[in-house]
Amino acid sequence: MSSSSRGPGAGARRRRTRCRRCRACVRTECGDCHFCRDMKKFGGPGRMKQSCLLRQCTAPVLPHTAVCLLCGEAGKEDTVEGEDEKFSLSLMECTICNEIVHPGCLKMGKAEGVINSEIPNCWECPRCTQEGRTSKVKGGRERHLKKKPKPPIASAEGPAVPSPSPQREKLERFKRMCQLLERVPDTSSSSSDSDSDSDSSGTSLSEDEAPGEARNGRRPARGSSGEKENRGGRRAIRPGTGGPLLSWPLGPAPPPRPPQLERHVVRPPPRSPEPDTLPLAAGSDHPLPRAAWLRVFQHLGPRELCVCMRVCRTWSRWCYDKRLWPRMDLSRRKSLTPPMLSGVVRRQPRALDLSWTGVSKKQLMWLLNRLQGLQELVLSGCSWLSVSALGSAPLPALRLLDLRWIEDVKDSQLRELLLPPPDTKPGQTESRGRLQGVAELRLAGLELTDASLRLLLRHAPQLSALDLSHCAHVGDPSVHLLTAPTSPLRETLVHLNLAGCHRLTDHCLPLFRRCPRLRRLDLRSCRQLSPEACARLAAAGPPGPFRCPEEKLLLKDS
Repeated sequence: MSSSSRGPGAGARRRRTRCRRCRACVRTECGDCHFCRDMKKFGGPGRMKQSCLLRQCTAPVLPHTAVCLLCGEAGKEDTVEGEDEKFSLSLMECTICNEIVHPGCLKMGKAEGVINSEIPNCWECPRCTQEGRTSKVKGGRERHLKKKPKPPIASAEGPAVPSPSPQREKLERFKRMCQLLERVPDTSSSSSDSDSDSDSSGTSLSEDEAPGEARNGRRPARGSSGEKENRGGRRAIRPGTGGPLLSWPLGPAPPPRPPQLERHVVRPPPRSPEPDTLPLAAGSDHPLPRAAWLRVFQHLGPRELCVCMRVCRTWSRWCYDKRLWPRMDLSRRKSLTPPMLSGVVRRQPRALDLSWTGVSKKQLMWLLNRLQGLQELVLSGCSWLSVSALGSAPLPALRLLDLRWIEDVKDSQLRELLLPPPDTKPGQTESRGRLQGVAELRLAGLELTDASLRLLLRHAPQLSALDLSHCAHVGDPSVHLLTAPTSPLRETLVHLNLAGCHRLTDHCLPLFRRCPRLRRLDLRSCRQLSPEACARLAAAGPPGPFRCPEEKLLLKDS
């Protein structure tokens, strides 16, 4: 029966779906492969629309809309119990003609169907096997439907000889190779005798050196393909016959590939962009110099500066001055494009707000390595996969770091951020941690434990403002750690936010008197703190009294 007589779509290939059971289907995206970096959830443009490389299904199944080409019904293997009956009623897709049929609907005859054991519902149908077509699936382990062993081929001279196993053949080839290597002479003496022995062994060498030309009845020309194969002082030897198969001595390993350079190169603007004056259409220069124009531009906002950059080329270059861009706000964006990243680097802002933005780890690391003068960084609401770029980026001038409400942050990940780099020696200045120069740290909503708080006291000793609001694990022991005699924050804390910490009780309030420089203490929404105890602390506070504009909010005028 021809494929044209079987109905429409006989040779159309059906797209398979996920099995939703293998290890690749049940795992999450890695976030590092080129398909993940293209996804919008990781900050990419979303053009490839491919799944993660680690989530490629290893056993894709037929779609639920697939039916038999002969009877028009779906698979019925769930209605029977026997293995042979299940196979006869299950849908099988041929890897050669792409036809989907029930094996029970076919008249197999003498032909054999070959099943692919790696992909479910996949085989070579009996018709294609009978016609001698080759399979499109390479490397897959296959089993025949008929498991009868083939009888050995008997020759005319004697009885049949069983074929050796593949392991036995590999062992024999290895032994012949070892014997050949022991008989290989020195390359210096063999190279001098190769020309003199060429006449005596010309027939055998010509057949082995150029098998393609030997079939045509021609010998290879001197200096052609034979010399190309044996260039570099190597002598080619064929095991057992002396032909060119094994190159001896072995050459050096190829050099490693150089690392791939950055595709997106950003050149920062020069320190003194030219010209210093504004050329006019008449040929003369404007009387106001560049410094005066920059003072005018400093009174404009980001939108007005972008409009000024469209006026002329000179204004466009002047408006890139970093003094005009002390702060850049890119918050609440789905993704960051390469032109946006280039614009940030060219302006060199001192404060950058990326809160609730779909920035990827690679993009954030690329930015931090090029913003050496960055003093304030806001990453609240971003994913921890992106924020983990802080662990490998230099932050020499950072003074404010906002990590509020970051999802899926564990205590061990916070420790990796607080600990010094692993390649830092104890005598270096960075041995105290990556956040040694940070003066304000915001960690609201994170699962911060007392163990991470101890590392914070050790590796961030210059904190003057600390936000631990809505941290579920912060309680009275945490306040004792902050105000202990060995704590460096006892003398430096000015602003402390503990709002929403429900484990705090009235017993921790006298501990705040140990902080003499404390000017703002926020204890709002703490359920176990009584307003009377907060009022007593405000009246006696360290060293002078506080004022309470709101309940459980203590302020002191400087």
